[in-house]
Amino acid sequence: MTQETKTTDSATFADLGLSDKVLSAVEAAGYQVPTPIQASSIPHVLQRRDVLGIAQTGTGKTASFVLPMLTLLEKGRARARMPRTLILEPTRELAAQVAENFTKYGSNQRLNMALLIGGVSFEDQERKLERGADVLIATPGRLLDHFERGKLLLTGVEILVIDEADRMLDMGFIPDIERICKLIPFTRQTLFFSATMPPEITRLTEQFLHNPERVEVAQASSTARTITQRLVKSGPKAWDKRAILRDLIKAEGDGLKNAIIFCNRKRDVSELFRSLVKHEFNVGALHGDMDQRSRMTTLSNFKDNRLQLLVASDVAARGLDIPDVSHVFNFDVPTHAEDYVHRIGRTGRAGRPGKAFTIVTKTDMKYVKAIEAMIGENIEWLDGDLSTLPSTEEDNKNTGDKKEKPAKQDKKPAKGDKQKVTKPKPVKQQEKTVKDKQAAQSKPAKQKQKEAPSATAATGFGDDIPAFMLIPTKKAG
Repeated sequence: MTQETKTTDSATFADLGLSDKVLSAVEAAGYQVPTPIQASSIPHVLQRRDVLGIAQTGTGKTASFVLPMLTLLEKGRARARMPRTLILEPTRELAAQVAENFTKYGSNQRLNMALLIGGVSFEDQERKLERGADVLIATPGRLLDHFERGKLLLTGVEILVIDEADRMLDMGFIPDIERICKLIPFTRQTLFFSATMPPEITRLTEQFLHNPERVEVAQASSTARTITQRLVKSGPKAWDKRAILRDLIKAEGDGLKNAIIFCNRKRDVSELFRSLVKHEFNVGALHGDMDQRSRMTTLSNFKDNRLQLLVASDVAARGLDIPDVSHVFNFDVPTHAEDYVHRIGRTGRAGRPGKAFTIVTKTDMKYVKAIEAMIGENIEWLDGDLSTLPSTEEDNKNTGDKKEKPAKQDKKPAKGDKQKVTKPKPVKQQEKTVKDKQAAQSKPAKQKQKEAPSATAATGFGDDIPAFMLIPTKKAG
């Protein structure tokens, strides 16, 4: 069953059945009107129904399971090493953000929470498990590490949340998810969230969800009206794009409060980060190779405006809750149109204005067309499209090659000419010596012998033996 996710302006959190303690915390956080995914999901979660939620990042998905879970957890108490609820997240950052949500919305409750992620000592995490966890938030790998150490029992889990399932698939976590699901009681309530539904994810939902309530928020295939989008032409080289990016950042001036700069590859994140640091920009980077402490510190500094720019890949940035971003720069055009919507959706939130610039080279145009087809609009160029690039910028390669190739061809014959024109002089000087030495030899042997003195007399010169090297050879003969 698919639920309509429309809400009216009069709908409030109080209409959804949440407890007074949770409503008080929501109000204190400054929220009054639920998002579509929240309005549709929360009542079903409170009814202990399995829920299949299909929604993009930035739709308020996290609160759609955190708020009803807090209400349900008000009754009961956790036992040592036996968590009552389990939330699985694909990355440390997402897990940490969900933990922050529980802390914020659970401020009026005395619930124990444990966070099991990499980069933190096992001992500290084990102590939290020993005292009992009402809410256990974990990445699949670290959860299984604790389970295999015998420090964790999953037989008491009442609610299982699998968040960002399609990203779990991308990161290769599905076998771990299947194993974890089999360790949890069959009678559990399962809340399953994914931005997309590829066949592998559909199979997983059919296997582990029981008559779920399907809540689908229309895919974010259109961009917010508060976002000003522009395409920016660039030459094909990485240094061309870096120069364009620096100019864009400088041109925005004081209007640029902070910005996320997206690259397609981890390698490019590091390269661009080093370049911006070299040019004295206030910048941080976010990629998968960073240790947990560095990643969390970078995120905290960016959120607190101690860093103005954050260079990141899609994998590292997806799901991050950074509410007030003024600019997004796509250093690379995303190869998947959906990622474009995810990226620029970081800005222009909550009615605030935002800007999104995408740097485009000639080879990127097929991806730009796919993006425009998906969002249903043509994105304006900032200062002319690729056809307005100076000829030296776009055509240098072709015209340069045409000039260079003949030059190379000319050089080779030139060498040959030198061999034919200049070399005969020393050969004539050597004719008497050669005839004396090769009197008894045939003409074919003469050619070989002509090469032999060259090799012995001037090793390393190849065929172009200087005349002054040949004169002593003649005297020595």
